[in-house]
Amino acid sequence: MKHSVSIDPKFPLVELHRHLDGNVRLSTILEIGLKHNLGLPADSVEGLRPSVQVVEPKPSILDFFQKFEWLTKAMVNYDACYRIAYENVEDAYNEGIDYIELRFSPLFMAKAHNLDPAGVVEAVVDGVQAAQRVLPIQVNLIGIISRTYGVEACWQELNALLTHKDDIIALDLAGDELHFPGDLFVEHFNKAREAGWHAVPHAGEVLGAESVWQALRELKAERIGHAVHAVSDPALLDYLAEKQIGVESNLTSNVQTSTVPDYASHPLKTFLEHGIPATINTDDPGISAIDISYEYQMAVEQVGLSVEQVRQAQQNALQVCFLSEEEKQALVDSKCS
Repeated sequence: MKHSVSIDPKFPLVELHRHLDGNVRLSTILEIGLKHNLGLPADSVEGLRPSVQVVEPKPSILDFFQKFEWLTKAMVNYDACYRIAYENVEDAYNEGIDYIELRFSPLFMAKAHNLDPAGVVEAVVDGVQAAQRVLPIQVNLIGIISRTYGVEACWQELNALLTHKDDIIALDLAGDELHFPGDLFVEHFNKAREAGWHAVPHAGEVLGAESVWQALRELKAERIGHAVHAVSDPALLDYLAEKQIGVESNLTSNVQTSTVPDYASHPLKTFLEHGIPATINTDDPGISAIDISYEYQMAVEQVGLSVEQVRQAQQNALQVCFLSEEEKQALVDSKCS
């Protein structure tokens, strides 16, 4: 794939915030839907598009979440989950990504067809590993606990993820931040840390800077998903810069969920100017109808980043990703050879 002119082809392209359960191909939904008589709203890819992908910004993040309906309905069995995971790796490779951290919620994937979340974890792990055996791309998996389902359900989800604890590198907290704040999940993250995992919760997407502070202080977050509202607290910006806490920015997603009113209002530029290792990511590209190249293009054309700032964001992603220093250097060397 041809990259956005703002991506440096001589430096590794790394993505850190992509939901594999938010990236299901329209053609896959169509094929599975027809095979399993799911009652699809259309019998063609183009006909399906308005039901799956965002065309206009939505008034709230919960409206954006409704677009997941047909993605999750396509997760009819473990073979489908395997396929979706495999195709996510293919998609990342076809976008020119060298290393990606894919995240997924096994309970979210299991719900529509009453699958066993542990079986979903196994299918996703197997699909990602199979794709890596045939494609020259590195992938790590991040497990999500979906707070939308409540504290007890998140324990079930965490335990399902822990059945493959050596195949997962970090724990994320995603879903309804407004009604299920981070302080309800401190013990979940303690258990994940005991398993040797990193902490990368969503915070500050819907709630304010206090949500980001909670994630840092109580969940021991090493990176923050979104952190849009961190920009309202100068002390928090200073802290993120001082501690070099990665921020996983998602431009198009934040516009489509009305987290920000438009691209120009996105705090990514402020983060970078403040010395925070902010990064550029796609979030749910199957819903947003984008790829990583598009996000880099928007960073320049709409957010107003300079070429140097875009390259800094690209470098930041390698800096704050969960690879060893040796693995990072090997990625850099591979682009120079």
